[in-house]
Parts: sequence; structure tokens; C-alpha cells
Amino acid sequence: MAEDFPAKMSRKTVAELREYVEQRYQYREEAVLAALAELERRGQPEPNAEALAAELRVGQEQTERRDAVVRAEADEQAQARRIARGEASPEAAEATGPKLFSLGAITIFSVLFSMIAGGVMLVLNLRTLQRNRAALLVVAFVVAYVFGGGYLVLWLKGQYGEQVNWLGSFFNLPAILVYNLFFWPRYIGRQPYRSRSWVAPLLICGLLLLGLYYLLVQLHGAMPAGMPATL
Repeated sequence: MAEDFPAKMSRKTVAELREYVEQRYQYREEAVLAALAELERRGQPEPNAEALAAELRVGQEQTERRDAVVRAEADEQAQARRIARGEASPEAAEATGPKLFSLGAITIFSVLFSMIAGGVMLVLNLRTLQRNRAALLVVAFVVAYVFGGGYLVLWLKGQYGEQVNWLGSFFNLPAILVYNLFFWPRYIGRQPYRSRSWVAPLLICGLLLLGLYYLLVQLHGAMPAGMPATL
């Protein structure tokens, strides 16, 4: 039950009310606003009451937003515990959880396009959950994998030639396994969530592929006659 600050301030002396104003950073914004209003009602307003009230209302809005986030996180954690104990179904929690790309969508995009696409979707999930350190870890993994894996494939081709061309078909597989077996279970787990639409990522990936294809066609057309087509 919310505290009735106006009623509480009506029982305070003027000195006590001014203490609320002077030591306002030690009290809730609602309490200080009620103290200012009570001083005004008694005909002894603070000289800078309007500026103080505006500052306090801004702080009050920020406090309410933080409290709402904390309550939402507590509700989600409690719901996740109920689901883990079998006391609630995931469908019941789906309407209240954050919007995330599903693990299936991340896997499909990693297979159809690239592990980079899946990594970006996973990073967006972690940013939504405000797990920024985990998001940075995924970014570091993707960068290291692309450069390290690419170098390894080039080195193997230099050693064994065309015999290892088939490795390119499986380049994304280890990264997909890491997404499924490490990052998702460790940083998202049984977190209740609503499925986020994958239409926008699909359009972006499709446009990027079309742009890359167009660029390759232009480069191929610009090659001198007789030059072997290596693209």
C-alpha cells in the first residue's frame, strides 16, 4: 500500500518540513513534494519552490521507471521459477516476457545466411535483457571466429588445395553449436519471452545478399577478357 505523504506532512512542524526540503536527497521525491505543498498551504513557501518541484518530479519519474523495471524483472524471475518447478506453462508466461528472437530463429539464420547473422540476433536478445557484458562476449566470439576460422580455412587450402573446399559448407556449424550449447543456456536459459518477429532480419539479410551478388557481378564484368573467373 502506498504511503499517504500529504497526510503525513500535515502532522509535521514547519522546521521538520524544511528539513525534508533541505535534506531532500535523503528522502523519496514524493515526500519532499508533499513537504513543499504543505509549506505552501501554511503560507510559508520555499523561495525556489517551483524549481525544486520541477527537479523533484523529474527524479520521481526516473525512480518510478527504475522501480517498474525492478518489479518486471522480479515478476519474470518468479515466473521462470514457477515454470522450472512445473507450476506454470511457458505459454502462460509468454504474454508478459520480453521480446526475443527464438533459438530456432537464430539457428536457421546462421544456417541460411551466416553465423554472423545469428550472432547479431543473439546480441540483440542480450541487449534487450540488459546483459551487456554477455553481449560483448558474443561480439568478441563472432569477431574471433570469423578471423580465426577464415585464416584456418585459407591455411588448409594452402596446404591441401582443392581437397578441403568442402570445409566451407561446415564453416558455420561450430559457431551454431556454441550458440545453442553455451551462450543461450548460460545467458538466457529458461527466461520467459515473447517471440520477436524475424521479418526485419530476413529482409536485411536478403538485401545484403542481393547487394553482394550485384557487386560480384559488377566485378566479374569488369575483368579483362581472358582473365580466369575466380569469383
